[in-house]
Amino acid sequence: MNTRHFSKMVHEGDYVADVDVDLIYAEEGWSPYLSLQDAYKLDDVREALRQGDLKSAAQLSRVYTLTRISL
Repeated sequence: MNTRHFSKMVHEGDYVADVDVDLIYAEEGWSPYLSLQDAYKLDDVREALRQGDLKSAAQLSRVYTLTRISL
């Protein structure tokens, strides 16, 4: 079993969070996998962004705001 560091983007409303997770590569089954802790981290960040709790989201990830560009 091998792991690889990966950065997962979570988009919610006007915000995007860059969450660090580890992908787990295994010989059997459907690979790659997320650990249960990383899956919960993604859910927690998504829920914090959805509720507008940027402080909590920023403790678990890097949070960016999106700005629409009209041409």
